Amino acid sequence: MVKIGNIELGEFPLLLAPMEDVSDPPFRAVCKENGADLMYTEFISSEGLIRDAAKSVQKLDIFDYERPIGIQIFGNEIASMREAAAIAAAANPDILDINYGCPVNKVACKGAGAGILLDIDKMVSMTAEIVKAVDIPVTVKTRLGWDDNTIRIQEVVERLQDVGIKAISIHARTRKQMYKGTARWEYLAEVKNNPRITIPVFGNGDVDSPQKALEYREKYGVDGIMIGRASIGYPWIFNEIKHYFATGEILPPPDLDERIRITKKHLDFSVEWKGEKLGLLEMRRHYTNYFRGMPNFKPFRTELVTSEDYHHVLGLLDAVGEAYAKYEF
Repeated sequence: MVKIGNIELGEFPLLLAPMEDVSDPPFRAVCKENGADLMYTEFISSEGLIRDAAKSVQKLDIFDYERPIGIQIFGNEIASMREAAAIAAAANPDILDINYGCPVNKVACKGAGAGILLDIDKMVSMTAEIVKAVDIPVTVKTRLGWDDNTIRIQEVVERLQDVGIKAISIHARTRKQMYKGTARWEYLAEVKNNPRITIPVFGNGDVDSPQKALEYREKYGVDGIMIGRASIGYPWIFNEIKHYFATGEILPPPDLDERIRITKKHLDFSVEWKGEKLGLLEMRRHYTNYFRGMPNFKPFRTELVTSEDYHHVLGLLDAVGEAYAKYEF
């Protein structure tokens, strides 16, 4: 049984990665329905929380059916992160996660996210202060290092464990790699083989199929897998992996009716949570992913991403079902 503090996650949990502009409550709802064991919010700016910025505060919204759920924060100032941690904990998540892995320039080049991998001492000090500031388990998501010359992941995990984190998720790339090249899970195997490290270690990067999930579980010995990009437009991946682990069988891909059902559920929650205008706007990034691979889909896609009327979008989705009724994925 894998546990974060007193939170039981099963024998080999599958985690939904925190993804900016993706891992909001509507998306998390469809991933939870399809087997995600632990989910995190989008990352939330510590400065935004302290300023009570509306966009940051809205990201604190969590729902009981999502549990266990973690709120993730990022920032580069220890005092601000400590204060933001207390604000986030007041929203009553099960877990507080610290983002030490975001590679984008606007975050990392300001010393937050993966940027803090250039200052491990500060990373450890910040983590220690956050652990002291809250009464819930603190976890960390990070990368191997800033670049190939700064890979100190063994030391990082040991020191963060020593100051009190309860689990760590490691994207098996450096910041310099961004999302390119191959994720180097051999470093995660080294972490798992370190007898000093007793907290759960979750692997992230390149897992996009049940077969690869099983291969990585057996080859690298991690305690669970965090899935990010492979779940966008395909929340079914969690249950497909679980089914493969249990039976050795590959489930058939979801049919068109199921894709439309999940798209509508995602859309309805998006509109309910954000209002019609913003809900429709932010769903636009998902349609192509839900219907990926369907031939001659561009006219439908164009209408879906330009429509400003909820009922029109529902009608378009029904029209997709009629137009592709005989299509097999």
